[in-house]
Amino acid sequence: MSDPNNRFPVDWHGTTILAIRKGGKVVLAGDGQVSMGDTVMKGTARKVRPLGKGDVIAGFAGATADAMTLFERLEAKLEQYPNQLMRAAVELAKDWRTDRFLRRLEALMIVADKEVTLVLTGNGDVLEPDGGVVGIGSGGNYALAAGKALMDGDLGAEEIARKAMGIAAEICVYTNDNIVVEMLDA
Repeated sequence: MSDPNNRFPVDWHGTTILAIRKGGKVVLAGDGQVSMGDTVMKGTARKVRPLGKGDVIAGFAGATADAMTLFERLEAKLEQYPNQLMRAAVELAKDWRTDRFLRRLEALMIVADKEVTLVLTGNGDVLEPDGGVVGIGSGGNYALAAGKALMDGDLGAEEIARKAMGIAAEICVYTNDNIVVEMLDA
């Protein structure tokens, strides 16, 4: 995908973020690859992190500066609406869709707390996926499929996330096997 003025390549799908909710745990896993076109610029980026007081975890696919701006805005919403991730996410999505500055930000986010996992988009979407598994980014569907296949077995949430991300890294050229995991008790 390119921007309308063709000034620079925009690939906001060039990563893999996966959320797994199972066995009283919620896990977010992200790969470490940062690509610009067909060049790997960095292999150790951290795309998942705790937010606020550590009771929310988040991961992003998209432009890093845009995602950091959105993380900051979400943290402010979480301060305004403590222990209400859904409310904070909806308020952020409203701002993201209507604010002249924010609506130009290109990123997708997965956010989770002990109760809910959400996908946030710049279109104003706040989606709560079914089944305890969600993936975003270029390798998101590969990780999602692998995660869903592993959910019925005996593996815990972290093990499923790591295995599914490993599978995605084998398939997607924009995903590496330098996996960062954040986890919360659900």
